Amino acid sequence: MTGTTVSIVRIPSRMNKMDGKATMTERYQFDPQQSRFTVRVFAGGMLMAFGHNPTMAIRDFMGEVQLTPDVLDAAALHVTIQAPSLAVIDDISRKDRQEMERQMREEVLETAQYPEIVFASTHVSAEKSTDHQYRVKIKGSLSLHGVTRNEQITAHVTVYGDTLRAHGEFTLRQTDYRIKRATAIGGALKLKDALKCSFDIVAQKEHV
Repeated sequence: MTGTTVSIVRIPSRMNKMDGKATMTERYQFDPQQSRFTVRVFAGGMLMAFGHNPTMAIRDFMGEVQLTPDVLDAAALHVTIQAPSLAVIDDISRKDRQEMERQMREEVLETAQYPEIVFASTHVSAEKSTDHQYRVKIKGSLSLHGVTRNEQITAHVTVYGDTLRAHGEFTLRQTDYRIKRATAIGGALKLKDALKCSFDIVAQKEHV
């Protein structure tokens, strides 16, 4: 998968009217220390049975959620990922890890040319499941490897006190973003097109 220096778009706070009351929009900033974002690729080709399915962690990403309390349908999300920060986290030799990461950055994601991955929501719909918990569908534009496409993410979101937590997973196709799939052993081992992205995000309310 694919993203340089993080830049978060600030959306001005606004007042929303709910039940005759004016309610201030709240902002939640991602907490990188408590959040996790991983990408998994799957081996294919003639030797797929012997292949390794690498899992990579995104080490450098930031984001902001803007919402009105109890109205997640009005939420907005903006995320920026530093593509060079992807790192293999599997239990493999240091040599293999370094080569996989080199190939991923230089040949697959081409991070020198495309250093950032950016997702910005365009529409959010939410269904409340229990107190403080929601099932949320987020539609938005994803800019990756010089290509921008519409994607949809489904997340389970909990908002309690000053903390927002969201977890879920989604699939991307490398060919949709003109990403060259990595190969090894003369092409007998080739990574599949689909990428499985998993996230567990913790965000804290911003107090002004």
